[in-house]
Amino acid sequence: MAFFLFLLLHWYLSLFSQTFFLHRYAAHSMFQMHRGWERFFYIFTWITQGSSYLSPYAYGVLHRLHHAHTDTEDDPHSPSFEPGLFPLMFKTWKIYNAINTDQYPAEEKYLKNLPAWRSFDRFAGSDLMRIIWVLIYAGIYALLATSWWMWLFFPITCLMGPVHGAIVNYFAHKYGYRNFRMEDTSRNFLPVDILMMGESYHNNHHKYISRPNFGYRWFEIDPTYPVILLLDKIGIIRLQTS
Repeated sequence: MAFFLFLLLHWYLSLFSQTFFLHRYAAHSMFQMHRGWERFFYIFTWITQGSSYLSPYAYGVLHRLHHAHTDTEDDPHSPSFEPGLFPLMFKTWKIYNAINTDQYPAEEKYLKNLPAWRSFDRFAGSDLMRIIWVLIYAGIYALLATSWWMWLFFPITCLMGPVHGAIVNYFAHKYGYRNFRMEDTSRNFLPVDILMMGESYHNNHHKYISRPNFGYRWFEIDPTYPVILLLDKIGIIRLQTS
C-alpha cells in the first residue's frame, strides 16, 4: 500500500509541477507571480520531478516552438515525423538539451518573458544531482517494494517529467476526439482527465493557447484549474484575466 501511495503522490505532484509551473506559467504566461513564489515553484519542481527535473526556461522555449511549428518538420516533437514513441522522446530530449545549453538557434521572440534561474537549473539538472535522485528512489523502492515486479515502475519514476511530456506529445496527436477543427493533429485523448490533470485536453489547448482552463465541454474537468483559481484568490498568483 505504501509503495503505491508513493507512486501516486510522485505521479501527481510531478505532473502538477509540469502543467502548472512549466506549461501554463513558463511557456504561456497565463498568470503572474512574485519572484519569491517563482523560486519556490522552481524548488518544488525540482523536488517533485527529481532525477527528471526540467528547466522552466528550456521547457518554455521548447513548448513555444511546438505551438509555432505544430506537425511540421520544425516541431520539436511531432509523431507525424517520428516512427514511434521512443524516437519522439529521444528527439525531444536532444532539442531540450540544446536549448538548455544555449546551443539551439531559437529566435528571440521565443525567449521573451521566460522565468530564468539558470544557476539553479545547472544545479538541479546536473548529472550528479540526477544520480543522487536515482539513488534516493532506489532506496525508497528497496524500502517499500514487496515484490520484484514493482521494480518495473522504476524507469518511470526516474524519467517522470519526460514520461508526462511524451504521453501528451505522442498520444494527444494520434488518438482521441476533437472539439475544434485545426490545421494540426491535436486531440483530446481523455474525455474525463483523471490521469493528466487537464493536459489530455490538447485540442482545446491548441485552439485557446492562453486559456488557463484546458477543459471546454461540460464533462471536460481540468483538475488543475480550481487550484489556479485558489492560488489566484489567496494572492500567490495573479491571473492575466483577473
